[in-house]
Order: sequence, then structure tokens, then C-alpha cells
Amino acid sequence: MWLARSSGALALRRDVFGAVPGTGRWATLLLADGNIGIGGDPAALLRRVAELIMPDGRALVEVEPPGSPLLCEQVRLRHGATLSDWFPWAWIGADQITSLGLAAGLTVTEIWTDSGRWFAALSPTP
Repeated sequence: MWLARSSGALALRRDVFGAVPGTGRWATLLLADGNIGIGGDPAALLRRVAELIMPDGRALVEVEPPGSPLLCEQVRLRHGATLSDWFPWAWIGADQITSLGLAAGLTVTEIWTDSGRWFAALSPTP
């Protein structure tokens, strides 16, 4: 978040499923570092993304490489000997984002890879 803010971008740390300022008026929404998995239900997350961005906005999401299975699991984080509680998480392959996006009212406008990571840009379906 500090990187976005230091570059002059607005960055918020909020529960994406809760109240978010400017709902429907976000020009760009970024889900990086695997955050397409938030809540363990990528379809629900993409529907929420569609609510948050403006009609000509876009969402940039990081996905898994093509051929990766859609996985929805319970996971937990480990830091040294400390473990978090279990929480739902999901992974989605680049070749699955188009159908999930369309079901949420979003059209994939681009898929690309950079430094071994895969990304997709989605915009509201006209």
C-alpha cells in the first residue's frame, strides 16, 4: 500500500465485501498477489468487483498460469511458529478467468504474463 500511496495513488485497506467508499466510482481496482482468492469464492469476489468499478473502469487481477485448476480450500498462514486461524482461499487459472468474469458481468480485455506471473484486465460488460 505504501508503494501506491508514494506514487500518488489512492489506496485503501478495507474488507472488499464491506462498505467501500466510492462504490461504483473506482476507475481501477487491483487484486495482486493472489488476492483473487479472497473469501474462497472468486465468482462472488468478481461480482463485488463489478459493483465497485465505474462503467468504464477496469479490474486488474493476478491469476495462476493457464492449466491450473480452480481450487477453493481452507488455508492458514504461518510465521515462524505462529499459525493463523483457518480461512477460505481460492486459486484460478488464466484460462478460467473469462468465464468467471462473464458470469459476474465483466469482460476480460487482456491477459498477459510478466516475470513468471499471470494477470488479467477485466471491464464491465456493455
